[in-house]
Amino acid sequence: MIEVTLLGTGSPIVDPNRAGPSTLVRAGDQTFLVDCGRGVLMRAAAVGVGAANISALLLTHLHSDHITDLSDIITTRWVTTFTRSPLKVIGPPGTSAVVDATLDALALDISYRVGHHPDLTEGPTVEVEEVTEGVVWASDGVQITVGQTDHRPVTPTIGFRVEFDGASVVLAGDTVPCASLDALAAGAGALVHTVIRKDLVEALPVQRIRDICDYHSSVEQAADTAERAGVGILILTHYVPGIAPGQEEEWRALAAKTFGRQIELGNDLHRVEVHPGVCATNG
Repeated sequence: MIEVTLLGTGSPIVDPNRAGPSTLVRAGDQTFLVDCGRGVLMRAAAVGVGAANISALLLTHLHSDHITDLSDIITTRWVTTFTRSPLKVIGPPGTSAVVDATLDALALDISYRVGHHPDLTEGPTVEVEEVTEGVVWASDGVQITVGQTDHRPVTPTIGFRVEFDGASVVLAGDTVPCASLDALAAGAGALVHTVIRKDLVEALPVQRIRDICDYHSSVEQAADTAERAGVGILILTHYVPGIAPGQEEEWRALAAKTFGRQIELGNDLHRVEVHPGVCATNG
């Protein structure tokens, strides 16, 4: 079984009830954090996970709302572990530059802490792997495969497929429908997909906000992708605009026009269990 927790279901728009985009995936004894939007460690703490518990941080792309709390994860992991514990970060090309810039920004803080604590003899260590496709993780029964997505002009962007003990979950990140995502998600137990309500966004009077429609999937498009890929569960997140209380079934109904199986959405900390054999043919 793979456990998926929507740590943050928000977007760049600040919402007092929704943390920034981030999803926690637990498979066996391993814990993966997919993207790290604002407030991610506070949400993770609510389900008993700290920065020191993260097996790897997986970044779908480098838009600011998906990496806002990178510095918090780096620093908190460093100061809460008492043996050398490099943070593994897997992301698209450009990730190394972002991590290096973050460490540069933290340089004064690092020097203060090293100067104050005798047991801190070096700064935080981060191991970055930049990828666009292929198997990027194979450890203790967990395999993670990367495929490209389409969030142009942001490029490259990637999604992750996590497989463990017969269960599988694909995390799409921000993307429009594309053949490479269909291939990555084919036959998966669950697809975690970011979504916007294009009907609501297009009605807004600000062009800058309406611009997001051309590089995000609508609820209906995410459902189409899930249906084409034959996944068992569609998990929606990164809601734009945020789902207002009482509107959940309206959003679900839009997805259900195309996707007739299990549809999950909700508030931060919404949890979904994905068991082996959950897909279009066996679900």
